[in-house]
Amino acid sequence: MMQQILQDMYIEPELLSELNEEQKQILFYKIREEQVRHWNERERRNPSHALKKKSNRRGIQWLLGSDGEVWVWVMGEAPGDKLFEDIVVELMEERARKQAQQEAQELRRVKEAEIEKKFRDAMAKEKARFMAEKWKEETDDRKAAKHEEEEDRIREELKQCEEDERQQGEEEIRQTEERRAKELYISLKQEEKRSERYDKEWQEQLRRSKVADEEMKCKARWARDEYKRQSLRGIEKGLVAGLSGLFHKIHLNGSVTEHLTPPAEATHSPAASSGQLTSVWIRPPRPNSRESIIHWFKDEQRPRRAGYERSSNTIAPWFHGIISRQESEALLANAADGFFLVRVSERIWGYTLSYRTTSGFKHFLIDASGDYYSFLGVDQNRHTTLADLIDFHKEEVITTSGGELLQDPCRQRSSTADYGGLFQ
Repeated sequence: MMQQILQDMYIEPELLSELNEEQKQILFYKIREEQVRHWNERERRNPSHALKKKSNRRGIQWLLGSDGEVWVWVMGEAPGDKLFEDIVVELMEERARKQAQQEAQELRRVKEAEIEKKFRDAMAKEKARFMAEKWKEETDDRKAAKHEEEEDRIREELKQCEEDERQQGEEEIRQTEERRAKELYISLKQEEKRSERYDKEWQEQLRRSKVADEEMKCKARWARDEYKRQSLRGIEKGLVAGLSGLFHKIHLNGSVTEHLTPPAEATHSPAASSGQLTSVWIRPPRPNSRESIIHWFKDEQRPRRAGYERSSNTIAPWFHGIISRQESEALLANAADGFFLVRVSERIWGYTLSYRTTSGFKHFLIDASGDYYSFLGVDQNRHTTLADLIDFHKEEVITTSGGELLQDPCRQRSSTADYGGLFQ
């Protein structure tokens, strides 16, 4: 199962959900290690490709300071720099002033257009009136001259009134500009305060995110160390990979005989070794029904004494057959820390070790798809029998961070044990 996951670089979501966070981290570390190994092999097979990539690679150079380190300028800390708060105030004032000037310029344009239109209309009316009176009194030159003088006087008065109104409008615009600049500055200050509150909230979210990232890094670092530790431990115990073709002892016709475990893809019933012709069962990639699990257990696991005590024909007290996750947790609910049981998994060809902790439960998948037993995504040790795995972890913890040491088996509650038809 583990080899298939590393080969496909994919694990089904349902199977992934069966793993706890520690198991996921170790599994992801193994997948990442396999990806790096594949990449290194590809680079070794095609060195010219690697050289070409290196020659085309672009780079950057950092400006160095007098101390030889990368030169870094922090605003506000260099000699002569203004304080950050002063720079912010100046920027807000400048921004408010420019916006107020733009609004004042638009107001000035509108005001100028109104004044020009007002006095242009007034001048036109006066001119029309003078022209009408002049036409009536054309014969009287003196009156005509007097009217022209009056017209000039009124024109000058209108121009003066226009200039006075323009100056008055300019003063109103200037005052409006100053008042608007203050309003904009106050608005920007309020916006800054709201932004500061938002920044504080964002900083708090950032802090929590960094704490979560640090926890994830610690878990990943722990997974790497755990992976190396268990690899070394497996080497010391002599239980690491390479155990295919294990010989197991079974009783046949009253005598003890050694035989090779049948391959995972196809198995024969024990009757086939005595000359009786039986059908071959092809194991699917994963369990698809309760009947297929029972068939697999009877044909492959019972000959390997799965579920039995190490040195007797008694079914182990920790073995519960086919039960659900909820049923296992119900059995362990009133148990003390360290109690455990083993149940047949319905997700993989293997088992699940359910373990009671002080804070709850942990479930570890045991891969039995090959010719050995090992924890999926956790343990590097490969064991010949299921009982060997259980006895090994009575002395060695499953994970260093969790310290899961198997202490007492959780027995079945009823006097009549029910294993889901596995031993019938």
